[in-house]
Amino acid sequence: MVGSWPRRLSLLAVSAFTVLGAAVLAGAPDSSAAPSCPAFTGSVHSHLPTCATKPTTVSNPRGPRGKAGRRGQTGETGQAGVAGPGGPAGAAGVGGPAGAAGATGPAGVAGATGPAGGPAGPTGAAGATGPAGAAGAAGPTGATGAAGAAGATGAAGPTGTAGAAGGAGATGAAGATGSTGATGAAGATGASGATGPTGFAEFAEFYALMPPDNATTVAPGAAVQLPDDGPTSGQITRLTAATFDLPTTGTYSVSFSVSVDEAGQLVLALNAVEIPYTVYGRSTGMDEITGTALVQTTSSASVLSLDNPAANPIALTITPRAGGADPVVASLTIERLG
Repeated sequence: MVGSWPRRLSLLAVSAFTVLGAAVLAGAPDSSAAPSCPAFTGSVHSHLPTCATKPTTVSNPRGPRGKAGRRGQTGETGQAGVAGPGGPAGAAGVGGPAGAAGATGPAGVAGATGPAGGPAGPTGAAGATGPAGAAGAAGPTGATGAAGAAGATGAAGPTGTAGAAGGAGATGAAGATGSTGATGAAGATGASGATGPTGFAEFAEFYALMPPDNATTVAPGAAVQLPDDGPTSGQITRLTAATFDLPTTGTYSVSFSVSVDEAGQLVLALNAVEIPYTVYGRSTGMDEITGTALVQTTSSASVLSLDNPAANPIALTITPRAGGADPVVASLTIERLG
């Protein structure tokens, strides 16, 4: 770069001179009237040559441009510029990777065994006697010696205090039975006891056999037919195949048992009015509906029946030959309490 800079400066000076010279020649009215200038010495300046004079003004028009003069000689090479100050130091470079471990060197040669030591020194004098040691553990017990002769009997000691009473002894065997004593005098007659409950004043049983009885279903609100008479005592009688007369005012024990196909209920009705506490039923089919209740009458000649409750949604089928080949019974037992 230092060597090329003067050359560039020289070329720039030559170019500037050529342009400037052309401009001067173009502005001169007559080349013969201009004074001659000294030859170009190589120094280039930004002003016109000192020998230039103001052209003489003429009235004639400008003549044709003259030919360009010859290129001047190359100027002298300029001196080398002073070196600039040094730039700042660059940042430290990143450390390179660690080098691979070197190969293990050969094992060293074992050193030679040193010479043997000198002869052993003389035996030292005996040391002083040490203190006595602790007592040793007791030895095992010796064998028992032979028994000595018995000593003389000593004087009797004082009487000791009485001991506690012993427990009761076992019971002895029973003695023989004594003879019967004389009969005692009769005691006074006791008071009469309370009168016990009386038995049933009267009773009656009514029943049906399936088949042929109850050939049709029993509709809700209708009564089970029990057209056959069983054992009877008193005035309890039937009125129809399904209704029965309770002639005496009082309390009656009534029980019933009927086999039906459907899940359903049965209820006792007194004078055609269902008795709520006598409703019995079951939720599965092919089984008996049984019940027992006490019925009280408030007037004579009351009428009793065994009904399919009026509120039930279905009619009941009285099962024929339930559980076997024989006709099965449906029964109603009425007992008046005395």
